[in-house]
Amino acid sequence: MRRIVIGISGASGTVYGVRLLEVLAKTEDVETHLIISRASRITMEHETSLLPEAVEKLADKCHPPENLAACVSSGSFKTDGMIVAPCSMKSLSMIANSINDNLLVRAADVTLKERRKLILIVRETPLHLGHLRHMVSVTEMGGIILPPVPSFYHKPKTIQDIVDQTIGKALDQLEVPHELFDRWAGG
Repeated sequence: MRRIVIGISGASGTVYGVRLLEVLAKTEDVETHLIISRASRITMEHETSLLPEAVEKLADKCHPPENLAACVSSGSFKTDGMIVAPCSMKSLSMIANSINDNLLVRAADVTLKERRKLILIVRETPLHLGHLRHMVSVTEMGGIILPPVPSFYHKPKTIQDIVDQTIGKALDQLEVPHELFDRWAGG
């Protein structure tokens, strides 16, 4: 059984975290541990027709962001990695500086210290130098910055096609099989 921690932070783009949970719920042998930030609960209600409680039902286990004693806060709890989708600049900054005052950031910090894969689907544009420096810092610690930048070679027709391509790229980082988009086969 693979274990993947999913963080949904307060940035615009909650649909990325929701879609990731939908896909993983249908994937055999994957156990998901979900952390939804307080800010994300507000964003989720503005951007989707889903309530946070409905999103939590997509995960195998949910952990409140204030529970720093949750299993995912310890390196002895084995996981295959963590994806933060979307990752706000606030969460990025806290992860880059190891400011572990909530479970989402603590779980990301544990993922890095245990040399497991941490994938951050960062959501902001344009970026200033502070954002870029935090991305470099996380990258130097072993994290993967994966902004939701769509490609068009697979000829997306819907917003979900574009979201699926980003989610597929994140799942590729954890070697989770999927068929969310057509891969480039050469010209």
